[in-house]
Amino acid sequence: MSPLLEIVDLNYRYPDGTPALRGISLRLAHGESLALLGPNGSGKTTLLLHLNGTLTGSGSIRIGGLDVSKSNLKEVRRRVGIVFQDSDEQLFMPSVLEDVMFGPLNLGWTREKAEFRARAVLEEVGLSAEDAQRPPFHLSAGEKRRVALAGVLVMEPELLVLDEPTTSLDPPGQRALLELLKQLPQPKLIATHDVSFATGLATRAIFLTGGRVMAEGPLPNIVEQFDWRP
Repeated sequence: MSPLLEIVDLNYRYPDGTPALRGISLRLAHGESLALLGPNGSGKTTLLLHLNGTLTGSGSIRIGGLDVSKSNLKEVRRRVGIVFQDSDEQLFMPSVLEDVMFGPLNLGWTREKAEFRARAVLEEVGLSAEDAQRPPFHLSAGEKRRVALAGVLVMEPELLVLDEPTTSLDPPGQRALLELLKQLPQPKLIATHDVSFATGLATRAIFLTGGRVMAEGPLPNIVEQFDWRP
């Protein structure tokens, strides 16, 4: 079976010419979750932003056999759901419900269908009908993360991409998010410094440094090789 995600020789330079990604290649199987580990500035977020066409480098990326290209962006962005490190980057509508409905409405869904699906997904991530009417800026960090996740899940993505998902969450919030993500069926690509969190979701890891893949393999082996511990 062909992989869900396949990246081959991906290279990217920042606008000032600084190399950010250098020959990245990786594969993610259907049903698998993968942790991206590495220091700040190693290229993790830059790599993730290529998966939905926000950034474009040289090389190739395929999601479920579909090339990530300008002509395919609408379908690519439905298939790949990215939850950003800062939830405020994803929450901008007057209410939680409207935020979660935004993507489906842009796909041309009827308002009735979008609202029905949005309410179902909000319930799935543990938010109530009362929460749906609240302004996003009134939410806690954990609640914002759940709304951002709901806004991705409502599009029924094939792959979940999580950029430092535990940022700004206290330990109970981290545990609650981990338990929620473990229940979701989608394969996951998780960029994180939190090895404990990564271990709860993934069995395999890739270690990035300076925009290069330095090693990949079973997550415990990668953690030991680079002494990348909590």
